[in-house]
Amino acid sequence: MLGAIETGGTKFVCAIGDEKGNIAERIQIPTTEPGETLAKVIAFFQQHRLDALGIGSFGPVDVNRDSQTYGYITSTPKTAWRNYPLIQTLKEAFPVPIGFNTDVNAAALGEITHGAARGLDSCLYITVGTGIGAGAVLQGKLLQGLSHPEMGHILVRRHPDDHYQGKCPFHHDCLEGLAAGPSIEERWGDKVINLADRREVWDLEGYYLAQALMQYILILSPKRIILGGGVMNQKQVFTSIYTYLEDFLNDYVSLPKISDYIVSPGLGNDAGITGSLILAYQAWEEANQ
Repeated sequence: MLGAIETGGTKFVCAIGDEKGNIAERIQIPTTEPGETLAKVIAFFQQHRLDALGIGSFGPVDVNRDSQTYGYITSTPKTAWRNYPLIQTLKEAFPVPIGFNTDVNAAALGEITHGAARGLDSCLYITVGTGIGAGAVLQGKLLQGLSHPEMGHILVRRHPDDHYQGKCPFHHDCLEGLAAGPSIEERWGDKVINLADRREVWDLEGYYLAQALMQYILILSPKRIILGGGVMNQKQVFTSIYTYLEDFLNDYVSLPKISDYIVSPGLGNDAGITGSLILAYQAWEEANQ
């Protein structure tokens, strides 16, 4: 029996299921302060006999197993969660193997195993919502080096007509600071859902996201790119991304049909929780070799 947790800025999704992505039970818990949130998470899983647990967490997090702070949420903008020992807290409650990675790496793992990138050995999963993050699978393995990727904080060229200062507390006008959901809402003065018919909103959004995709393509050369998150529910932005990306690349790189190459998640909103179940299974396998 596998447990999975997808931690987010507004909610924790907790599920019981198997490595094939079959979910038997799930709940959502509002993300408040750590003590209150984790108490509810633990209470849910205490109703089951877990064999392993998988966690896809918002970040930044420490994914270096040799580090003294492995399993910590580190320099997150969510101040109550800064330097929080997430794995250690859950390990005290559940002495089972625990798989741990970022929420977007978990989503990439879910999509390449059961979703839009199934059958490929590489993909890039990007979420555009409250923040912007990306996870990558290359040659069948999650991308990790000194730490996990932080692709949402790359610098992009500012549109000459965009004078918005940027919302990222660390970098102001990085990609996340210019193109995440809260940045869109602050720049245009309304909720994303109420901006659906404003063509200029989605043209600008596509301009910034296409710049980011160009850089990811040139560096990582993924075989498919998957765009998820609440902002990407505004499907009109895909057209803008396609147009700008083809213009920026200028035939330098040959891509497949762009609407087949850059797609929505095959697992919908379940990419992260499905990937977290896979992380749990991988941890169980490693412990039982």
